[in-house]
Amino acid sequence: MGRVTASDIDKAAAVLRAGGLVALPTETVYGLGANAEDPAAVSRIFQVKGRPPTHPLIVHIADAEHLDTWVKDVPAAARLLAEHFWPGPLTLVLRRGARVPLEATGGLETVAVRVPDHPIALALLKAFGGGITAPSANRFGSVSPTTANDVRAELGDAIGFVLDGGRCEVGVESTIVDVTGETPAILRPGGVTREDLEAVLGYPLTVPATSHVRVPGQHPSHYAPRARVVLVEPEKVVAEAELASDLGHQVGVFLPASFTGAAVKAHAVVEVPASMAAYAHGLYGFLRELDQQGCDLIVTSLPAEKGLGLAIANRLRRAAGPRTTV
Repeated sequence: MGRVTASDIDKAAAVLRAGGLVALPTETVYGLGANAEDPAAVSRIFQVKGRPPTHPLIVHIADAEHLDTWVKDVPAAARLLAEHFWPGPLTLVLRRGARVPLEATGGLETVAVRVPDHPIALALLKAFGGGITAPSANRFGSVSPTTANDVRAELGDAIGFVLDGGRCEVGVESTIVDVTGETPAILRPGGVTREDLEAVLGYPLTVPATSHVRVPGQHPSHYAPRARVVLVEPEKVVAEAELASDLGHQVGVFLPASFTGAAVKAHAVVEVPASMAAYAHGLYGFLRELDQQGCDLIVTSLPAEKGLGLAIANRLRRAAGPRTTV
């Protein structure tokens, strides 16, 4: 577990038992964790994040064998997906069991559950002995944190304890699959690809634009830096960035891999990795970096929406979404 010791895990578990909040690393992003069975602690997550109470949280559990103690009516497709992808960046939406308070589900009778694939998260879940609700450890709607320093910079003293597990490996949130209907549907693309899910299930999955089931990450503006994000076609990124620079903007550019090395008149340039895994791993760090460099506008394009590109495109669309107060 690197820099985290067994005594750190014990301290974090004690904070959870006392109703406090703990920031913990997962393979996707850092989570802001609370005892999933403590309504007051769960409510505090919403207060700290500034998150609307109708937005459900994900319950993290230590092992797929514990699933039936948290949910009911588990279909065969859910068990198959859990067997193949847990621990891992896959969240399943199922019918809520009695252990899960409505505070954690946004008032819904469904609950999102996953087993994280990170040694520190799993050690904490085992030491704590229960479930941990853990949305991303940041202010609602802003860029998700992938390092402990990101968490400290954004939430500071609001957290009882921060477990520092280094940079998160995947870098974008889990894939959320609704398995409460007749056929599973992807409600949020993420760290497990659509293609991998379809290979296991043996049939195609839909990615509906809207859903009757509320899940994390569906707000029109989400994962957003302070700078405004503008999406254009890949071949127009350089021209759009230079036009905005001429108009007086402090422009940050996500330069597509096909343009790597091109000269761009801009305040700051990020060269996007050709590998979608590397792009996902670095995405939120790139957005934070351009904010820190004082950019007020970020020009980027969407990757091809296959593999992890589907999740990256989803995050960029929401980062570019209309900014509204909640």
